[in-house]
This record gives sequence, C-alpha cells and structure tokens, in this order.
Amino acid sequence: MTTETPQPVDAQPTPSVGSQVGRGALWSLLNTVVLRLGTLVAGIILARVLSPADYGVFAVALVAVTLLQAFNELGVSLAVVRWQRDVREFAPTAMTIAVVTSLAMYALVFFAAPAFCDLMNSPGAVPVVRVLCLAVVFDGVAVVPAAILNREFLQRTRFLCDAAAFVVVTSTTLGLALSGAGPMSFAIGQIAGNAVSVACYLALCPVKVRPGWDRSVAGELIRFGLPLAAASLLVLSVTNVDKMVVGPVVGEVALGLYVMAFNQSSLPLQVFSEAARRVSLAGFAKLVDQRRALEQALARGVALLMAASVPVCAMLACYAAPMLHVVYGAQWMPAAVALQVLAVLGLLRILLFIGYDLLVALDGNRVLIGLQALWLGALAPALLIGTHLDGIRGAALAQAAVAGVVVLPAFVLVIRRRGLRLRPSLLAVRRPAVGGLLVVASAFAVRSTFDGPWTQLLVGGAVAVALYLPVVYPMRSLLPGRAQKETS
Repeated sequence: MTTETPQPVDAQPTPSVGSQVGRGALWSLLNTVVLRLGTLVAGIILARVLSPADYGVFAVALVAVTLLQAFNELGVSLAVVRWQRDVREFAPTAMTIAVVTSLAMYALVFFAAPAFCDLMNSPGAVPVVRVLCLAVVFDGVAVVPAAILNREFLQRTRFLCDAAAFVVVTSTTLGLALSGAGPMSFAIGQIAGNAVSVACYLALCPVKVRPGWDRSVAGELIRFGLPLAAASLLVLSVTNVDKMVVGPVVGEVALGLYVMAFNQSSLPLQVFSEAARRVSLAGFAKLVDQRRALEQALARGVALLMAASVPVCAMLACYAAPMLHVVYGAQWMPAAVALQVLAVLGLLRILLFIGYDLLVALDGNRVLIGLQALWLGALAPALLIGTHLDGIRGAALAQAAVAGVVVLPAFVLVIRRRGLRLRPSLLAVRRPAVGGLLVVASAFAVRSTFDGPWTQLLVGGAVAVALYLPVVYPMRSLLPGRAQKETS
C-alpha cells in the first residue's frame, strides 16, 4: 500500500454537511452547465459536418464503451464515496482493482469488436470501437481520484479537470471532423480528452493515490462493489438496449437519427441531474441515520431539479421539429418523431436516477439489481415490438411507457418500504408541474398561430418564459445558501 499525503484531508475544520453539499452543488452545476453548453455548440457544428450514418457508427462504439465502463472498476468507486472511513486505507487497493479489471475489459473488447459490430449491423465500426474503448483503460486509472474529489465535495477542482479535458476533446474532434475523418474523429478526440483528465485528477486529488494491495480490504471492496457494478451494468444496459435494438432492425441511418433524438432528450439529465448526482450520493450518505432530514433533503433536491428540467423537457417535446431544423439542419428533422416522446422519458430518468442514488445511500444494492433487471426485462421486448411496428418513434414510445408505468412505481414502492415518506417530495414539485402544463398548452396555441421554425421557436420560448417563471419564482428559497422554506 503506497500513498503520499502531504496534508490529511481532514486537517481543516469540517464545514456542515449542508454547506458542503450546497457549495459542491453550485460548482458542480457550473461545471456541468458550462461544459454541456460547450459540448452542445460543438455538437451543432459536428451535426452539420457529419451525416446520420456517421452518428450511427459512433453510437455503436459508444454502446460498447458505455457497457464496459459499468463493470470496469467492479463498483469500488462508490465505496470510495460511501464508506465513512479514512480513504487512505483503501484507495490504493481500489485503484489496483480498477486498473486491472479495465485492462482485462479492453483486451476482451479488442478481440470481440468484429463480432459485436456484425451483431449491430455495422461492420465498418470496428476501428472506431477499438479506439474509443481505450477510454475504459483511462477510466480505470481516473476513477478513484475522481471519486475522492466527489467525496470531499471538491467540485471546483473537478471543474478545472473537466474544462481542460473539454478543450482537448472539442478541438481535436472538430479538427479531425473538418478534415474528413468521419466517425473516427469522435473516438480520437475522446481519448485525447481522457488522457488530459486522468493527468489532472491524479495531480489535483488531495490524496495522492498509487496502486497498492491489501487482501482483506480487496475482499471488502469487491463484496461491496460487485452488486453495485451489476446494478450499474443493468442501468447502462437499460440506457443502451434501445440502440442495440434500433441499429440491427432499422440500420445505421435511422440509428443516427435516434441517437440525435435521445441525446437531445438527455440534455436536462446531463446538465441538471448529473451536476446534482456528484454531490447527492455523498450528501444522502451523511444523512442516512437522520430520516426526517433525509426526506427534506430529498424533497428539496427533487423540487430544484424539476423546476429546472420541466420547462426544457416541455419545450423539447412541443418544439422538436423546429428546434432540430434551426439548430442542426434539415437532415435531422426526421428525428423529431422520436424526440417528442423521448423528452418525456428524459424527465422520468431524472427521477429514477435520484432514486438510484438514494437506494445506494440506504444500502439497497441488491434491491437495485432487482429493479434494473425488472426494467431491462420489460424494456427489451417492448423495444423489439415498438421498433418493428413504428421505427424510431415506436422505440421511443416503448421507452417512455416502460419507465412511467413499470419502473417508476417500483422505485416508489421500494423507497417507501425503506421507511421514507415521499409526500414532501410530491408536494415540492407542484409548481414545476403547473408551470409545465402551461408551457405545453401555450405550445399548441403558438404552433397553430405562427409558421416557420424560427418564429415558432422564438415566440414559443418567450411565451414559455413568461408563463413558467412567475409560477416557480417563489422556489428560489430552496437554492443553496438561502433559508429553506416551505414551497407555497
């Protein structure tokens, strides 16, 4: 076991959990919003340079790397955040487990890439898969220091790391795409950014972690992490099984259109929910023995996330076609039929990811496996039927129906059985729900009154802001740093 600790992480007086979470959440939100906006701008440029078929090839590679990253560190990163022990006792062993399993995973995917791409009806994607999946190796090195930053609520440091990686990813990807590299530009750009982020995490982590080994600690880590890794694999299988069905059934071009729609529907999740998730698990873990405080923290988090996400999802659903035409170009307009439905799914996924983190904090690891298995078991046949009947729109309908009718009620049931009341969270989202309904109602009037995508977007956006903002403005008291009040 080898660690270097110039300053113990607990040498300074420890602020309250609320102030740590609040500060971390603000930096995490800044990190996510700035980088996602940058990614959005880069994505717009790429969408106008590349074709839906190029996006389809990259989607095949992304499915492979996403599934591998769920299992490449055996869930030990969550132990780094969750365990209330001195992180220096187990971080070296955790890093060794992550690095070794990541290397093994990459060796497996390198040789299995041709068979996987044939299965996905995209044999030309093999080189892209092999390059992009190098991200798994970088992830194995970075996962422990990144988890330590989350554990200590050092989101400003994460912002610096992620910003440096973003600059490299964006410049490399755009340069290669403009020179005609096609889908390989995504893969090379991502790997270049991963190399930069790994270097930053290792340099700026307050605990200088190096690989080490403690057999007893390794056993604890694996016993804790394996159920979570299995649950994460199921989570990512759920979010990627649609692409595994759409690609073989309707081909690369339709898969590229579906990926575009899915990515747009995921914007609220990526911008708002991922920012919150970087601090939510650590915050929930510190309140796990204070159930009433945990209920209030959950209600506050759900309220703020819904207040930010509902108008975005409503606008995506109501103005899918004009948005795609104006932002990405006419070649992407066929994706609107899927985006209208997937925007609803995006909102449901935010709630489900909050439930996932809550159950991790409550040691509901094995329950999570059952919930994700239920989701995957219901979704796979629904996707097959939906895609065969109605292409990418049928796949989107299958996704939203399973999430809303099967999975969300199951999460609610499990959380209530853990002794948590969800009524405070339900009451906390009244204002976003009312505001969202007003935005949807106004969209019907705008679309029937005005012609042209630019006019519909500009007028629809202005009307939505005018209707939604007064409804949710009283919720400003829930923001970090303000006195918490009941929403009225």
